[in-house]
Parts: sequence; C-alpha cells; structure tokens
Amino acid sequence: MTELQDAVRGGPAAPNGAASKVALSIVLPVYNEKDNLQPLHASLTRVLNAISRAYEIVYVDDGSDDGTFTALSHIAQSDARVKVLRLRRNFGQTAALAAGIDHARGDVVITLDADLQNDPEDIPNLLAKMEEGHDVVSGWRKDRQDPWLTRKLPSSLANKLIAWVTGVHIKDYGCTLKAYRRELFQNVRIYGEMHRLLPAYLTWGGASVAEIPVRHHPRIHGKSKYGLSRTFKVLLDLMTIKFLSSYSTKPIYVFGTAGALSMLLGVMFGVYVLYQKFFEDVFAHRNPFLLLAVFLSLVGVQLILMGLLAEVSVRTYYESQGKTVYTIRQKLNLD
Repeated sequence: MTELQDAVRGGPAAPNGAASKVALSIVLPVYNEKDNLQPLHASLTRVLNAISRAYEIVYVDDGSDDGTFTALSHIAQSDARVKVLRLRRNFGQTAALAAGIDHARGDVVITLDADLQNDPEDIPNLLAKMEEGHDVVSGWRKDRQDPWLTRKLPSSLANKLIAWVTGVHIKDYGCTLKAYRRELFQNVRIYGEMHRLLPAYLTWGGASVAEIPVRHHPRIHGKSKYGLSRTFKVLLDLMTIKFLSSYSTKPIYVFGTAGALSMLLGVMFGVYVLYQKFFEDVFAHRNPFLLLAVFLSLVGVQLILMGLLAEVSVRTYYESQGKTVYTIRQKLNLD
C-alpha cells in the first residue's frame, strides 16, 4: 500500500473531542449560504462517515451578513470535527480558501463550494483517483447546471485559454471541487482569483494532476455571487501566474520582448509617416495619427509592466513579513 493510501486510510473518524491524526480536511468557503448549510453538512457527514477515514470539516465564513455564522456555530457545537473560521469582511473566495487550507491538518485537502451545486458523493471518487499516484485531482462539471450565456460560455472560453497558455489541459478550471496533497501548499501563496489556476501552478512545481467528471446540481437556495467580471479577473491572474512561473527569475525576457515590440511598432509607424510625407504630402507635424499611435503604445506597455511589477511587489510585501491576505475575527473548535 502506498504512503498516500496509508495516510488517507487513516482509520475511522475519532469520536467527538478525541485527538487523532486527520487524514482528510474538507475546506469550504461560505458566503451568505445559511439555507444550504444544514443539508450540506448532513450530506458531507454521511459520505465521510461511510468511507471511514479520520476527517475534519473547515468552514470559512467569508464575511457573511445573512446569519451564516450563526448556522455554522450551531453545526460546530454539535460536531467537534467541524472547524469554523470567521473572516472580518468579505475577502473573496481565494482568500477564504487560503484561510481554510492554512488551518487544515489533513494529509489530503478537499475543497468544494457550499451552495449544494458540488456533490459530496464525488469525494470518494476523487480519493480513488488520487490513490493512483496523483497529487491533484480536479473535478470536471461535465453537465454543468448554470446559465449558458453568463456562466458556461465565458467559462468554456477561459478554460481553453488557460489550457493553451499554461500547457495544462484541464477542461474545468473553475470547478471548486478538487483534492490536493496538503504538502503542496507549504511554499505556495494564492492571491486574486488564483485558486482556479492552482492545478497549473502546482504542475509547474512538479505535481501530477488528473481530472474526473463530477456531478453538478442547480442552485436551490440563495444566488450566485459571481458574474462576467470574474472571468476578466481570472484572465488578469493568468497573465500574472504565467509571468511568475516563466519569468520571475529572468524578467529581462518579458521586459525585453515588450520593449522590442514597442520599438518595432514605433519604427513601423515612423516609416508609414515618412511614406505619407513623401508620397501623400502629409506633413509629420500635422499628422495626429503618429502622435496617437505613439501615445497608445507607450501607455499600453507601461500599464502592463507596472501591473506585473506591482504583483511581484505585493508578493514580496506579504511573504517577506509572513503576512496573509486575510484576517480572522473568530475561531471555533480550533486551538
């Protein structure tokens, strides 16, 4: 039996309050999902008790204002295997996941949404796939139950672009239902919307990634917190993660390439202006096209480079001081 199997098959869950080695940590970011929590927790505990492995469930309340924390408090009182983190405000899904992962003790970390669209019944399938030797197993919402225009189409386009840029061909980067070896997060910090890009980021560090189809249910209670703007944010994070993975130790490549392209555009426009001057009798000092082209080119290059430099500076700021991207207001059932 492999080391992973020994860890994951850590024996039956200990009784409430008993200290034992935790094999599985289930991490759920929660934001205004009070009506979904009881049925979700019932489904989770039924599945996890059936597979007989020591586990904990870490709920992260990401600044909810609808009574979610009260519902989580009641759940934590009735089950000592439940851990609750309450963030001081809504930091976003990535920060909530980071908080949960930082406080997870299991050898395997499984993340999923708290809106009942992910199905806990798929957890055994993720673990079975992981036991084949994979470090990350990602869910693929093959029959996704979301609106086509506002959710499925942008997601499909983003998935194709991410796979093309990163070289890691996963069909559904946006599915939160994933399983990870916890050791992978020892030297990893996630920002922005980068939790979606974790399979690609971890692959660049040598992790083995697999993907399996998972169930996806229509939302019953509450409403989605995300729209089209999120896709744009993911694309910006994709640019950042590509820069950090490929050019963080050789930034001259990206800066040099951008500078060369900028110079090339300048030469091309200069030649065109000369052509207009000698063959179309358009004087350069009266040609607004040249000034506009130069201005837009310079501003575009400067903005992109400033954004990349800012991302590096932010990481230096947080990691050099041991800072996190979240702050916690309250903990339940945590030392």
